[in-house]
Amino acid sequence: MLPSIFRRSRLFDDFFDNFEAPLRRVNFTPPTLMRTDVKETETGYELDIDLPGVNKEDVKVELNEGYLNVNATTSKRVDEEEGSYIRKERYEGSFSRSFYVGDALTNEDIKARFENGTLRLSVPKKELQKEVEAPKYIEIEG
Repeated sequence: MLPSIFRRSRLFDDFFDNFEAPLRRVNFTPPTLMRTDVKETETGYELDIDLPGVNKEDVKVELNEGYLNVNATTSKRVDEEEGSYIRKERYEGSFSRSFYVGDALTNEDIKARFENGTLRLSVPKKELQKEVEAPKYIEIEG
């Protein structure tokens, strides 16, 4: 059997494969971004969105045409020391999620709080008030 240096282009692949072997046994998968729990209450919905490593200033919440849009940006740029990365698993960039909440809500209806890397949104249940139309009669001549 040939050493990995002859089979692969990366010298340290086998090293990290063996290093991560215990993690694979427990079915380790990297976390996805913006994991969200949605809980229904009698008066509305509570959304808990995980944003680890994101600062409050880098989170934007917008209500637009019935959609609640959550945008976040993260940057982990650190002055690189000597050497180069063999593996880099920290995410840098922006990501977003959208939730349809209906056309009846306004910005003032939705409450947001950011604490310990979790964005909590409180969205009330609110139905669009239908305008009651006055009966329209057809005029009868004669």
